[in-house]
Amino acid sequence: MVNSEPAVLISGIRSHLETKILPFWENLKDDAFGGYYGYMDEALHLNRKADKGCILNSRILWFFSTAATVLKRPDLRVYADHAYRFLDRFGDPENGGLFWSVTYDGTPADTTKHTYCQAFAVYGLAAYYRLTGNPGALDRARSLFRVIERKCRDKGGYLEAQKADFTPEGNEKLSENGVMASRTMNTLLHVIEAYAELYRAYPDEAVRSAGAAALRQCLNQVWNPEKHRLEVFFDASFRPLLDMQSYGHDIEAGWLLRDAAKALLPEAEQASLDVMCLDLLQSAADRAFTDHGFHYESVNGRVNTVRAWWPQAEAMLGFACGWEMTQDPVWLSRMKTQWEYIRRMTVDPREGSEWFNELREDGSSLGKPMVEEWKCPYHNGRMCLRLIGGGLPGIL
Repeated sequence: MVNSEPAVLISGIRSHLETKILPFWENLKDDAFGGYYGYMDEALHLNRKADKGCILNSRILWFFSTAATVLKRPDLRVYADHAYRFLDRFGDPENGGLFWSVTYDGTPADTTKHTYCQAFAVYGLAAYYRLTGNPGALDRARSLFRVIERKCRDKGGYLEAQKADFTPEGNEKLSENGVMASRTMNTLLHVIEAYAELYRAYPDEAVRSAGAAALRQCLNQVWNPEKHRLEVFFDASFRPLLDMQSYGHDIEAGWLLRDAAKALLPEAEQASLDVMCLDLLQSAADRAFTDHGFHYESVNGRVNTVRAWWPQAEAMLGFACGWEMTQDPVWLSRMKTQWEYIRRMTVDPREGSEWFNELREDGSSLGKPMVEEWKCPYHNGRMCLRLIGGGLPGIL
């Protein structure tokens, strides 16, 4: 069993980061064509010719930039530098913004311009600027902020997928369960996250104002206090399209939105955000947490018990936030149980591997890839870095 002492828990998480997660992603650096390899199957077979996703590259940029900062390891900067240089290959010099993906050698592949994609690039660039002070990184982050505000939103809120010239396109990439969403909770959540990161790197009133407005929209139009959840998919008027709760997003939003509010909202408004955040944390914990992992989602009342890698990580941060907000020891107990599950089941014990992508409730694997455009070091790496960097407030 995991030692019950919080300091030992954090020590184990740091060791896991430095011996398992960091080496895995360091070894995916493509020295021949730039960036990081875009695909590895569950058998650990690397496809060196796979397309490279902008979201994956941006998250890797954020991960190595933040790891170098939090761990005080300047040797990690080379990996952040490598991701930063390759981000240029996603750029569209004609219309602005970033493409969804490029080929292994940096040629545009999928030229969709997705707001979600632009936001993660802002997130990664802001972290890189905080590490390096590189003015070019800040300029690029601020330029993408302007692209989002001018081309990726309308009077009702943030848009989703668009073509290369920023004309409308279907949102298949962030829709599922038989709906086609005009707006999504997911995109709004990560625009907020990106703006908070950018504002911390370079306090700009335009960024703070846009981020604060997005937080208020989440509070007033996305949170459903009667059902204790964030709605997920919407039409253009923010009417929900599906009876769904994404447990992973709710436990993530509970801590992430509270963290963003500290940067973006006036102090007088933060209390109302705290009410929403604690509601989301408690609801997700009550409905999805077990002593053998964290459920994925519920659609039309039917629970999907798949153990996807990223909600397992977000549960750790959500439980830590619950402890910070309430000082109730039940949150620490949940953390310890969840970390034991991650160590025992989610982490792949094979040499040179990392976390399994998806497992069934019984622990058997669904055979999903170890690396692809969504499988990245963002969720599990961030879990480690936030707990290492901030500890557990009140007890460490």
